[in-house]
Amino acid sequence: MADRALTFPGQGSQTVGMGKPLADAYPEAKAVFEEVDDTLGVSLSSIMFEGPDDKLRLTENAQPALMAVSMAVIRVLEARGKTVPDMAKYVAGHSLGEYSALCAAGSLTIADAARLLQIRGRAMQQAVPVGEGAMAAILGLDLDAVTEIAANAAQGDVCELANDNAPGQVVISGSAAAVERAAELAKARGAKRALMLPVSAPFHCSLMEPAAEAMQAALASASVKEPSVPLVANVLAAPISDPAEIKRRLVDQVTGRVRWRESVEWLAGEGGVTQLIEIGAGKVLTGLARRIASDADATAVGTPEDIDGFIATLA
Repeated sequence: MADRALTFPGQGSQTVGMGKPLADAYPEAKAVFEEVDDTLGVSLSSIMFEGPDDKLRLTENAQPALMAVSMAVIRVLEARGKTVPDMAKYVAGHSLGEYSALCAAGSLTIADAARLLQIRGRAMQQAVPVGEGAMAAILGLDLDAVTEIAANAAQGDVCELANDNAPGQVVISGSAAAVERAAELAKARGAKRALMLPVSAPFHCSLMEPAAEAMQAALASASVKEPSVPLVANVLAAPISDPAEIKRRLVDQVTGRVRWRESVEWLAGEGGVTQLIEIGAGKVLTGLARRIASDADATAVGTPEDIDGFIATLA
């Protein structure tokens, strides 16, 4: 087995039409979308395939939808005799992608992952009234500089590091006024850009505590098995396999920082991974991987053409 890790995208990778070519080409993929629709009692697949975009972007829809596309790809690969342990040493996912990664590694069922993500999406949306929270991407400054800026901008409000995505790409989250102050401070410090993000809630900061409590309750009764390969957890940037710890870290992740840069660095370093394969919608993680671990080979597998190409490399 090549030294591969499978990575799974997070929110922001959704686009109307995603998954439709898979559903049209493969009965295994169609079955995944049908299972998610049945589990949630809503035709999520028609929102994914036809839109409208604003409905797909809703957190409670985007999260299970992205998991469904990732799992559709996994089920097609499995139907071709390629299991996750055959294909990879580790799995990792960006924020909600952690649920997709656990599902791929057999730790969660598709139905449980869909239910948990719908609860997670709703709880994150409801944790902070619309307009009170914000997120901003700070480009061109290192982690230490952004940490200092966030602390200075807080002024009694919440302003925290949400995602450490790649060198020079850090996302902050918190109270709208504090995040706007931080964006101005970042520009003054020489950031290439400080972009307010079009998100509906301030994810991965302490304002998400009500959502963390909701996930603790939801995960308490969920069945989580040991994954077939270890999960490199967002909040640790290190591998875990114990089901009780997985549940704990999924709760921590709601308010905690997504340590994506460090996770990829761990995979390409101590993890000995030379190939990072992004499974699902879009190519965001592939772009980040090329910036974080330029020696590793990074590829996205999300379309029928991608699947054929990837299977050829496995032969």
